[in-house]
Amino acid sequence: MVDLSVHLGSLTLQNPVVLASGTCGYGREIALHLDLNQVGALTIKGLSYDPWPGNPPPRIRETYAGVLNSIGLENKGVQRFLKEDLPFLERLNTKILVNIWGSREEEYLKVAQILAKVERVDGVELNVSCPNVEKGGLSFSCHPEVLRQLAGKVREIVKKPLVVKLGPQVPDWEATIRVLEIEGVDIISLTNSFPAVSVDIEAQNWFFARKVAGLSGPAIKPLALKLLYDVRKLTNLPLIGMGGIIEAEDALEFILLGATAVGIGTANLVSPTRALNIVWGIEEYLEKKKVPDLGSLVGKVV
Repeated sequence: MVDLSVHLGSLTLQNPVVLASGTCGYGREIALHLDLNQVGALTIKGLSYDPWPGNPPPRIRETYAGVLNSIGLENKGVQRFLKEDLPFLERLNTKILVNIWGSREEEYLKVAQILAKVERVDGVELNVSCPNVEKGGLSFSCHPEVLRQLAGKVREIVKKPLVVKLGPQVPDWEATIRVLEIEGVDIISLTNSFPAVSVDIEAQNWFFARKVAGLSGPAIKPLALKLLYDVRKLTNLPLIGMGGIIEAEDALEFILLGATAVGIGTANLVSPTRALNIVWGIEEYLEKKKVPDLGSLVGKVV
């Protein structure tokens, strides 16, 4: 017997495998294929205050060892989520994280105020890779001072564990990490997809209407590992590492470099039961190596 439980600050997961935002819907969709009570946590896709239609199609294109997506954060809005999906989630035993976003600070705060009162929500994840319309369209994570204000105000509202999800475009990692620590953020998750483009050679035009899409999947894993390693040196906050994890071996690489938990994203789209294979694979590895608890492996590679 081995202990797979992990501690993300005050949030304890039965195992380190987290279903990443945007790849498992609102929970009910992927529950048709796997037992959600066997994963560490489920992250609900990004919710805004009002319903959001997302980007025009096409939205997905496969590429070598990865997927390009231009979903545009399409979602039903927080009120419909509570009405339509919360009753299902209340029957689960696994931890529930909810990813939230907005195009301006007040939109984040309105969603945070609602979710802070929902007992079944175990934690809130801020998606700060969104374009900030009040700052010329650059993401919140590109402005440490703007990010500090946002994180601080959400922290005042949300007493549950607070996660900030960062993408690879952060211009000043040291300044960004410092402001998150100062404002009392509990957990950092990284990384979001990498900016990428694709061209339709038949139409001789951009494949996606918004030109730039996000690249995820195995193609980004070495880049995501390097990013996690760099951030690990800057903070003692617990990290949820993600980016191209398909097998248990991939997850273990992130853990050995310092991730307390791991996010499974594109793999859910390829094989909705993949998360359970990763849980079992990590357990088998610990048994084979005669390691009694997973926590002893976190950050072992320095």
